[in-house]
Amino acid sequence: MTAETFLSTPHTVVRIIEADGVNVFYREAGQPDAPAILLLHGFPTSSHMFRDLIPQLAGKYRVVAPDLPGFGFTTVPPARNYRYTFDQLAETTNAFVDALGLKRYAIYVFDYGAPVGYRLALAHPERVSAIISQNGNAYEDGLSDAWNPIQRYWQDPTRENRDALRGFLTLEGTRGQYTTGVSHPESIAPESYTLDQALLDRPGNADIQLDLFLDYASNVKLYPAFQAYFRSAKPPTLAIWGKNDPFFIPPGAEAYRRDNPNASVQLLDTGHFALETHANEIAVAIDQLMSRAAA
Repeated sequence: MTAETFLSTPHTVVRIIEADGVNVFYREAGQPDAPAILLLHGFPTSSHMFRDLIPQLAGKYRVVAPDLPGFGFTTVPPARNYRYTFDQLAETTNAFVDALGLKRYAIYVFDYGAPVGYRLALAHPERVSAIISQNGNAYEDGLSDAWNPIQRYWQDPTRENRDALRGFLTLEGTRGQYTTGVSHPESIAPESYTLDQALLDRPGNADIQLDLFLDYASNVKLYPAFQAYFRSAKPPTLAIWGKNDPFFIPPGAEAYRRDNPNASVQLLDTGHFALETHANEIAVAIDQLMSRAAA
């Protein structure tokens, strides 16, 4: 590698900005005037999941990845009396986008990032230039049987059903989200799930996550609205999924084509956290989608 090549490698910066009364931590790289991509993580992770993807995209795009409230290094002052619902996460993310002055952007949505990002699209469809859904669900077709205990909690939100979900918040549960469906699970960098678990284990965070498990039912109720948006706006869309995901199964990816003729589907032989094993392939596919969106 030459000195020129080394110096031209995009540098990712970390920043904090106040939005909606929340101190939002985010990672950013790329030129401010480049086409923007907003990266929205899911449970139980943070913007750290994009650590390999951001440098690959930043040569051509402005890449911005916030930590949602309750995750990563974003902090919520106690006086804010924050309600951890998906509506509120979307309001905070919209305030974050406004604080950065993003007027138009593609959204990369993963897991929880999907219902957050799609709420942004419903509120401001004119802002969304393209969608990359990486195991980001918007169809009941995509919910596997692994959702059964969570759905039971929706239907009967008792203490017993709430406590039955605490296994999702353990190191074993977090590691399993990274390794299930991966051909060589030993290749997954341990700092990924170890960091996630350390942040999940902060005082009070378990109840935040259990509240969000309960409120996920609000996302399913919005699926028809999300699908109506796909039909009306027809944004260039790439559903690129780890096909061995134990939570969001391939029919959820295929369903995007049902409502949007501008949607394409790519299935990867990996699990839920596809970026851990296929960051290069995903970066190439995103660049192809962005080129198509700009044409």
